[in-house]
Amino acid sequence: MKKTIYMEKYPVYTLEIMKKETEYKNVNEIIIYLKSLIDAHKVAKYIAIFNHYEHTSALGGEINPTIKDAQNLLFCFGPALPSTKILAARPRSIGVAELEDSFIIEFLEAPKEQLNDLMEDWAKSIANK
Repeated sequence: MKKTIYMEKYPVYTLEIMKKETEYKNVNEIIIYLKSLIDAHKVAKYIAIFNHYEHTSALGGEINPTIKDAQNLLFCFGPALPSTKILAARPRSIGVAELEDSFIIEFLEAPKEQLNDLMEDWAKSIANK
């Protein structure tokens, strides 16, 4: 997993998984798998799936031609509200994109390192072949 700074301010974690490295055939299958991990977690709460590709297509927006599908899985790890500021960091989102020969899994850095580690483990577990 690689950490980069997107647009000079957003810490993004990225993992590219070649299609030959996973049993999953499309974005929907990966989203269902990740949702099962969220549902099984003692604190995480599933919120929604946002089909970013469909939304942008419907608007006639620009989509990089290498992207075949792109969806976000929204969820929250929020066991406490220590400050109103935490609302800006929640909920969490894991983006899953399909390219010709690979899947890209991405998420923004979470406020707690242990949550980053968990999301990284979830992403890496998609490479299951």
